[in-house]
Amino acid sequence: MDMHIVVALPTIEDLRQFVHKALCDHDRLDPGQTPLFQGILKRKGRPCGLFFHASGPRHMKNYAIWTGEEHRIIFYSSNGERFGQASLSDEPDLLKMAG
Repeated sequence: MDMHIVVALPTIEDLRQFVHKALCDHDRLDPGQTPLFQGILKRKGRPCGLFFHASGPRHMKNYAIWTGEEHRIIFYSSNGERFGQASLSDEPDLLKMAG
């Protein structure tokens, strides 16, 4: 799937759900059976986005990076190939992630 869309994801939970579904859809995984992990990305000690990975069977892990400063999410397959991108028209507040 080659994905490049514009979406509004105003909360962290909206962002998380969107990323989880996109990562699972890419490899036809069941989101209910596929854990999603996330971590805060920092630049110079300040939050600048989130890193996500979904762990599927056979040690497969798809990745996504939300770059808040660039207002986009970039999706990567388990072999490191970029498979999509979403631009954000609304997104969570980066400063709230620090608290």
